[in-house]
Amino acid sequence: MNKHGKGNLKDNFAAIGWTMKKFFGFYPVLAPLSVFCILFSAVVSAIPALFIQRVLAVIEKWYLSGDWAAAKAELMPLIFLLIGLYTLSIISLTVESQLMAYMTQGFLDKMRREMFNGMQDLPIRYFDSHKTGDIMSFYTNDIDTMRQLVSGSFPALIRSISVVLAVLAIMLYFSVWMTLVLLVGVAAMFYVTKFIGGGSAKYFVEAQKATGAMEGFAQEMMEGQKVVKVFCHEEQSLEDFDRVNDQLRDVAFRANAYASTLGPIIANIGNILYVGLALAGGVFILAGIPNLSFSGKIFDITVLIPFLNMSRQFTGNVNQLSQQINSVVMAGAGAQRVLTLVNEAPEADNGYVTLVNVTEDEDGTLHETAEHTGHWAWRHPHTDGSGITYTPLRGDVRMVEVDFAYDPEKPVLHDVSVYAEPGQKVAFVGATGAGKTTITNLINRFYDIADGKIRYDGINVNKIKKKDLRQSLGIVLQETNLFTGTVMDNIRYGRLEATDEECIRAAKLAGADDFITRLPQGYETELHNNGANLSQGQRQLIAIARAAVADPPVMILDEATSSIDTRTEAIVQRGMDKLMEGRTVFVIAHRLSTVMNSDVIMVLDHGRIIERGSHEKLIADKGTYYQLYTGAFELE
Repeated sequence: MNKHGKGNLKDNFAAIGWTMKKFFGFYPVLAPLSVFCILFSAVVSAIPALFIQRVLAVIEKWYLSGDWAAAKAELMPLIFLLIGLYTLSIISLTVESQLMAYMTQGFLDKMRREMFNGMQDLPIRYFDSHKTGDIMSFYTNDIDTMRQLVSGSFPALIRSISVVLAVLAIMLYFSVWMTLVLLVGVAAMFYVTKFIGGGSAKYFVEAQKATGAMEGFAQEMMEGQKVVKVFCHEEQSLEDFDRVNDQLRDVAFRANAYASTLGPIIANIGNILYVGLALAGGVFILAGIPNLSFSGKIFDITVLIPFLNMSRQFTGNVNQLSQQINSVVMAGAGAQRVLTLVNEAPEADNGYVTLVNVTEDEDGTLHETAEHTGHWAWRHPHTDGSGITYTPLRGDVRMVEVDFAYDPEKPVLHDVSVYAEPGQKVAFVGATGAGKTTITNLINRFYDIADGKIRYDGINVNKIKKKDLRQSLGIVLQETNLFTGTVMDNIRYGRLEATDEECIRAAKLAGADDFITRLPQGYETELHNNGANLSQGQRQLIAIARAAVADPPVMILDEATSSIDTRTEAIVQRGMDKLMEGRTVFVIAHRLSTVMNSDVIMVLDHGRIIERGSHEKLIADKGTYYQLYTGAFELE
């Protein structure tokens, strides 16, 4: 891709080369064997011209001599040889088709795995800046064009090129002069192919991008159908979709208009060339022009007839080549998009401090163990070679003079310092966009800070492996995500090795057990479409149970009760109070009633902490928090 993020023809063919390198890399033996089968069948398809010339020569000699027995003796071996070659060709084609079917599906399977595995390593920033539908297009539309390349276009190209070269060699063998006449017409074909094919290539690349944009828009509209209907924006949505869809139609029309024009033009050039060769051959025979050939044969009717048949075969395969160029270019456009996904830089992680299970002796000495003990420690190998130290996981989180910006031109946090001692409950209050969620994103290292430091149990978080850091943090978000599977599966998502009993215990802690046991199949009830068959409150309770079963020392509750009714909130709050016991907790809430019992409340405004203290202290100060609490002005 170029610096503006747009693909060009050079990138397109580079992506095709990358795809085929991958294909042959996955199947270093079967892929070359398949190519050999294609080459063999292609060469065999060019051989009949030699037989026709030989058969015509034998018939001519029989006609002149009348010796049928001698003619039969010459013809029968030729016929049996031809039958044998065609039999082998059929076998090779069968083997090739079966191999291609096996390799194509295997290739797609491996590519999807590679894409998905790579996607798991991408930073949150990537998903924040790309539409879900556009990402889905990588796995549907774009990967399908790669299937067409490896299973259709690539074999067809190999076959056509092989036939063209084999037929060209045979024509040179018969007559150099006639071949030169043919090549003049072929030069015209290639010129037209380059001119029209280049135009179609540009639009096929644009069409592939437009397809991703259209799928992204459709995905967004499907997810937001309730909002669309509530605000009666069906007509506006239709107009917006028409605009995106029309753009796809326009570029796809141009691409296919070029592609559809190419075939008939090449075919008619081939017809004109056939007539020209027939006239040239007739002139050569009548004028008695000496034949220049590698066969040493006189140019006569026995050479002209098979030569004309070969010219048909030659131009037909040149036409096939021109048609395949469109398919290859389209596949290249899809491969180019897939390549951009595969080449996306993974989330950087230079951490070396890991989280391990430990046992503790009476004297406080920690010992690493592979068993789940419920006690954790940071395993810190020192780079100076002084050995390994184990720091108990306590949940002491400190942010010191932190600056951050999603966009360098628009700072979000300014000189923010937060101190959360083990077991403390720290609340963040402020208007939307004040920077509350950003702070929790930085603690998780979904994004890295621009300046300042974040320490966890005295360790710089940059030294902690991100996976281990996040494993020590439990998060309950306002926007709940439930996965297709049972209720039990969704709770166990917090800790995959958790037993059913531990999951049920976590559900009871969160206050979710009561409604779960009243579901049709209880904990085995299947959830689909992000738990659409549950209420928002029920979904949130399952999310809290999921965090509870992970049993992390630090909890982050980001508007966890904002979408729950008052009665359900009381149930959830009791569960969360139990969940928060003995843990360091960061709470983001608009409802000030949920943060009153916090040890420290921090009021943010435009990325700065303007007030901090307990509920009582802030009320006594009669500042911004007091005005919010008394309703003097709203958070928003």
